[in-house]
Amino acid sequence: MNQKTIAAVHDLSGLGKCSLTAAIPILSAAGISVGVLPTAVLSTQTGGLNEYTYRDLTADLYPVMNHWKKLNVKFDAVYSGFLGSEEQVDIVGNFVDDFLKKDGLFLCDPAMGDNGSLYNTFNADFVVQMKKLCSKADIIVPNLTEACMLLNGEYDIESCSFAQTEEILRNLASEFGVKYIVLTGVSLKSSEIGVAAFDVRNSKTFFVSRPKTEGMFHSTGDVFASALLGAVLNGFTIDKSCEIAIDFTVRAINETVIQNGDSRFGLCFEKCLPDFIKSLELI
Repeated sequence: MNQKTIAAVHDLSGLGKCSLTAAIPILSAAGISVGVLPTAVLSTQTGGLNEYTYRDLTADLYPVMNHWKKLNVKFDAVYSGFLGSEEQVDIVGNFVDDFLKKDGLFLCDPAMGDNGSLYNTFNADFVVQMKKLCSKADIIVPNLTEACMLLNGEYDIESCSFAQTEEILRNLASEFGVKYIVLTGVSLKSSEIGVAAFDVRNSKTFFVSRPKTEGMFHSTGDVFASALLGAVLNGFTIDKSCEIAIDFTVRAINETVIQNGDSRFGLCFEKCLPDFIKSLELI
C-alpha cells in the first residue's frame, strides 16, 4: 500500500503546540505523510498570550500552489483549520478543487469562534464564506459556538440538551451535505465533556464523553481533530475514530497536568504518542 498523504492548511506558531505544530507530529505518528501550506507565521499561539507577531502569508499561497501543480501533486486528504481572512477561505476552496484526489477526504475545522461569540478578528461576512467552504467538506469539526454560527445563531449553547444537540447535527447535515459531523465541546453532564457526531450516510448519532479536567487547556481542538483525521485515514469508522481521538486528547490533558505544563503553549502530548500509535494498531 502507498503511504497516505495529507495537506494541512493552517497557521504556524513559533511557540504553542497548535495548528501545524500539533497536526504535523500527530498525523506523522499516524503513519501519514504531511505536506503543509502555511497561512501565517506567528511568534506564539494567540490564546492567553499578548503582543504576538503575525506574518500574513496570503500572498505566498498561490505561488506555492502553482509550483505544486507543476509537480502534479495530489493528496489523499486536505485538512484546514484557522484561516485569517475571507480571501484565505476562498483560496482553500480552490486548493481542495485542485489538489484533493478524486476519492480524497476534506476535513474542515471552521475555526472562527468560541464561548458564544466570534473571534474578534472576524465578522459576519467571514461566516458566510466559511459556510461555502464547509459545503465542500466530507467532515466538519465545529465547536458548539461555530455550529450555531453556521446555522445562523438558532441555538443557545448554554442550554443545549441531548435533543437539541441531535437537532443541530441533523440541521448541519442538511445544510452542508457532508458525510460526517463531529461537534466538539459537548457537555451533557457537568462533570463530563466530549463530542457528538453524526454519520450522515447511516443517519446515526452518537456521543463520546470523558470526565472533565478543570482548567483552561489551549489547542485541545487541534489535537483532537488531528488525531481524529489520523484514525479515519487509517480505516477506522467515525465513531471509533472519535473514541481514539478523545482518549488521546484526554491523556494529553492529564499529562500536561502531571508535568505542570504551561497550557498556553499547548498540551504535553508527546509522551502520549506511543499509546496513540498502538490505538491505531500500527505496532
